[in-house]
Amino acid sequence: MGLGLGLAAVLAAAALCGSGALGGRVLSGQKVCYGGFKRSCYKIAYFQDLSRRVGFQEARQACEMDGGALLSLESEAEQQLIENMLQNLTKSGSGISDGDFWIGLWRSGDGLATSSACPDLYHWADGSISPFRNWYTDEPSCGSEACVVMYHQPTANPGLGGPYLYQWNDDRCNMKHNFICKYGPGIFPTVPAGNPYDTNKPEDQYHVIATETGIIPNLIYVVIPTIPLLLLILVAFGTCCFQMLHKSKGRTKTSPNQSTLWISKTPRKDSSMEV
Repeated sequence: MGLGLGLAAVLAAAALCGSGALGGRVLSGQKVCYGGFKRSCYKIAYFQDLSRRVGFQEARQACEMDGGALLSLESEAEQQLIENMLQNLTKSGSGISDGDFWIGLWRSGDGLATSSACPDLYHWADGSISPFRNWYTDEPSCGSEACVVMYHQPTANPGLGGPYLYQWNDDRCNMKHNFICKYGPGIFPTVPAGNPYDTNKPEDQYHVIATETGIIPNLIYVVIPTIPLLLLILVAFGTCCFQMLHKSKGRTKTSPNQSTLWISKTPRKDSSMEV
């Protein structure tokens, strides 16, 4: 159970308030769907804090516990879609920061890792059989690098294959990176009333519907663990109030003679003082 909460917290830590669109800003931890609920949905987990980034298997489990899978890419069009999302994610706010993203392509065994057949050993974690690849020049290098990232290093000097942006590179699976989750179409069929999107029209193919911002479900992971602490505080507070009230009543109890003496408006004459 501790592992489950930890993985859920990975996505919760990435969540921010707001809404995103291709014309605006895509937010980390926000689930967005394109072309209504007939197309896939995506969630980018981006951490500026390097200590929050995770290994391949952690990223994979976090996506699966959230109802999705690490990103699989089926075409150049989908690759371009993810590139647009990443550009919108980093173009505003605190500025552009380096940080590669795990995708769901990996090589499960060493096999022929050092041979020319190595690129054919990579497969998608979600079971997709898509042959689409977008390797950087001279990649994959194979060897001990069996998991794949999408480059996102805008501040790095370009290499032989150009800037290190959005091409794929194989890396060691225990390295710490950001990641991208993908969700099957129809999982979140909420469409705003009065917006009948036609995915057959080019202008509607990449229309964004923010069906889940991530902030509500992620708040659950924060609130539930604090319930026992809140109950303990309430009990302690109630006990203190009861004790203070009890002591206050004890101090205010006085005899009738004492009370009359302090509030009497006319001075009492002592018979021993009369002449």
